[in-house]
Amino acid sequence: MNLNNEIKQLIIDCLDLEDVSVDDIQTDAPLFGEGLGLDSIDALELGLAIKKKFDIKIEANSDATKAHFNSVASLARFIESQRP
Repeated sequence: MNLNNEIKQLIIDCLDLEDVSVDDIQTDAPLFGEGLGLDSIDALELGLAIKKKFDIKIEANSDATKAHFNSVASLARFIESQRP
């Protein structure tokens, strides 16, 4: 499974999005607001799940972190940049 699809599946699993499939989540669509419609609590849960699954550090409340959580594509770039 490629990283984008891994992230999409993680979003579905950790947020219990029962009616959403990997194919329903667009890689470049916003995760918050207009796109998938996630909220700040979803962001916290997703951040913890990403931290645990990919063993990376995520800074809370930073503008850079907000940018990383913009879309699946931006999360994938961030995760790749944190890997050794």
